Amino acid sequence: MPEVREFTLPDLGEGLTEAEIVRWLVSVGDVVAVDQPVVEVETAKAMVEVPCPYGGVVTARFGDEGAEIPVGAPLITVAVGAPSEDGGGSRAESGAGAPAASRAESRAEGAAGAEPERSGNVLVGYGTGAPAARRRRVRPTAPTPSPAPVAAPAATPADTRPPAGPVAVISPLVRRLAREHGLDLRRITGTGPQGLILRADVERAVERAAETAAVRTAAPVDTAPVPAASAAALASGERVPLRGVRGAVAEKLATSRREIPDATCWVDADATELLAARRAMNAAGPKISLLALLARICTAALARFPELNATVDTAAREIVRLPDVHLGFAAQTERGLVVPVVRNAHERNATDLTEEIARLTEAARAGTLKPAELTGGTFTLNNYGVFGVDGSTPIINHPEAAMLGVGRITPKPWVHEGELAVRHVVQLSLTFDHRVCDGGTAGGFLRYVADCVEHPAVLLRTL
Repeated sequence: MPEVREFTLPDLGEGLTEAEIVRWLVSVGDVVAVDQPVVEVETAKAMVEVPCPYGGVVTARFGDEGAEIPVGAPLITVAVGAPSEDGGGSRAESGAGAPAASRAESRAEGAAGAEPERSGNVLVGYGTGAPAARRRRVRPTAPTPSPAPVAAPAATPADTRPPAGPVAVISPLVRRLAREHGLDLRRITGTGPQGLILRADVERAVERAAETAAVRTAAPVDTAPVPAASAAALASGERVPLRGVRGAVAEKLATSRREIPDATCWVDADATELLAARRAMNAAGPKISLLALLARICTAALARFPELNATVDTAAREIVRLPDVHLGFAAQTERGLVVPVVRNAHERNATDLTEEIARLTEAARAGTLKPAELTGGTFTLNNYGVFGVDGSTPIINHPEAAMLGVGRITPKPWVHEGELAVRHVVQLSLTFDHRVCDGGTAGGFLRYVADCVEHPAVLLRTL
């Protein structure tokens, strides 16, 4: 009984995540040889013929010509073990059914006596505009048994993946993550469909490697003091484990930097009138915090520019615009930076926002915030002016799409009503995910926030 194997669109390199099927080179029922091209696809880089690492009979094809498919999606299924898969045919025979240029290329390689370079299932040498006859194909090793060359290293017992065929990786992001941490993808077992290696698989492998390194380098705990001679041998510097809140923040910031193409714009605004409005509010009733007023301005701006109250579903390649504003605000505590979330901030007035921000801030400093109060934010307000700095380019709180930064409010010379005067000026910055909007939308949002800061009466339109 022949075994049916599924061949998926391999990782074509160069950060490509999808390809368009241009032309099928085989039909259901055709007999294909190992390494025979089965489909021609077009990527953002070039036109490519994709060879199948299995030999046998084609039992199914997936996708019509003109369809766009992602890396890791099935292309064909092959019933292996057919008479054509003898494992001992020549390169010219393996190329049967391929275009004439490819067969001539194979014969030229055989005449030269050179073994084609092997690199999984990736095709190289496909520069744009290069003639087809001059393209060089990297052929994967056939999965059928064959004598290994003397110079080829033998597989180690630790290998859990077959030495041949494409590495089943769902996206170039996963491949890059593995490369950054020095991991061999062939030693990672994928948990996705058909054994695809997912990002979670690589992250678990990174954690295991980090734990192993920590065990090797960790100092003794709850033991007798280390002698001075032994202590001198330790590396200088204090080691602080990235655990708990600090570890979670570090992971989120690193993820944000890896995944989000962010950009920042900023503007100086005259906050004199906003401070005057706050003094008037406080004189007439319960005190209103400046952060609450800025939060109210944010919710009004998000109502006008909902593109920024969003997240990106990278797996589905979709922007998800969210109906409710759950506003996070950065709070510095003894345990590190945390971002409590004000639920349904768009439904709250300045008084309600003041009370909720105060409650969450107190809980953050006491370390009693619940997990639900630290997650689910859709937009973050970062008041780094409390540290005495004017400006910053903050990292977006993943998986949100934007963050508004507020610097310190300080007296500065300013042209007001045509005359030079001393005014209270603040720098506002907006860091945004460039996938969800362009600079026009981001600039419009920031300009509206600045207008509200300079002329608080603008907010009356939304009350």
